[in-house]
Amino acid sequence: MDTLVPADDLRAFGTRVLESLGVPADDAALVSDSLVVAELWGHPSHGMLRLPWYVERLRTGRIEPVTRLTVLNDTGALVSVDGNSGVGQVVTARAMDLAVERAKAHGIGAVGVRNSNHFGTAAYFTRRAAAAGCAAILTTNGSPAMAPWGGMDKAVGANPWSLAAPDGQGDVAVLDIANTGVARGKIYAAAEKGVPIPQGWALDAAGHPTTDAAVALDGGVVLPMSGHKGYAISFMMDVFSGVLTGSSFGRDVGGPWQPDAHSGAGHLAIAIDISAFGPLAAFDERMSALIGQVKDARRAPGAGEILYPGELENRNLAAARGIGLPEKTRQDLQALADACGVTTGW
Repeated sequence: MDTLVPADDLRAFGTRVLESLGVPADDAALVSDSLVVAELWGHPSHGMLRLPWYVERLRTGRIEPVTRLTVLNDTGALVSVDGNSGVGQVVTARAMDLAVERAKAHGIGAVGVRNSNHFGTAAYFTRRAAAAGCAAILTTNGSPAMAPWGGMDKAVGANPWSLAAPDGQGDVAVLDIANTGVARGKIYAAAEKGVPIPQGWALDAAGHPTTDAAVALDGGVVLPMSGHKGYAISFMMDVFSGVLTGSSFGRDVGGPWQPDAHSGAGHLAIAIDISAFGPLAAFDERMSALIGQVKDARRAPGAGEILYPGELENRNLAAARGIGLPEKTRQDLQALADACGVTTGW
């Protein structure tokens, strides 16, 4: 049975754990909030189960607790920065905020990031830009998760990407997807709960389909979404995130669950000032009209309500008050609390 923990308690706990490892208070709060918000959205695969991973990487020095960005090139609308192996969420928040700042000055802002770390959910940052009146794009690469189309060896990351814009109704329309058929974190979440994964999610090390999450993670590969299309999109996300920015790419990117691997993750954050195209109010009206057209579509037999991208997460965030922690996650967090000299409160 899951243990229900108030969201604010979990935020405070995560913040205290990270502070105990030298992460500044504001940065620790940002990282903890990103994990808790993922839980509230309904995506525990990117939630608190990842906190112990980050802690181990902080302990080995693969994540620098104090994040310092170095500007490598600045043309005004385009900036290139080195994250110097800082905390991924902090690096990305600063990069997206800088992209928004430049968009307000030039109409568009693009920030290329090299030498970062895993940043959690991409939507956490594109939503941040949308709330500032921008349309936003964020790409990243990650450690190899899938084989190239027709191959059996991991060579391409899930390499998620997100697009977001105001929904015209006081919230955000947002896409956040990995290019695998399912985010690898969902396989980790299944392993945490000890439940099988659906057929079609992964292959084992011998290239055979598996429903065993542990087998999929032990030398297996995650399958791409939409067959060869998912592989091709993921490849191009690595081009934009790693090759273009000067960061690591392909097999040279380390994963957040690897305590002593250099990450080298690269990101590309783009913000477009909506008001540069016309009044924000006009954009809101047009967005509302688009959403209305989608929702007015006839429903297929047996289908429920039609939702626009991000609407489900908007509702979950507004309604949720507590987070259900699987027993293994609770135990891992308790062990983390004991090791860091932090109390849990649950």
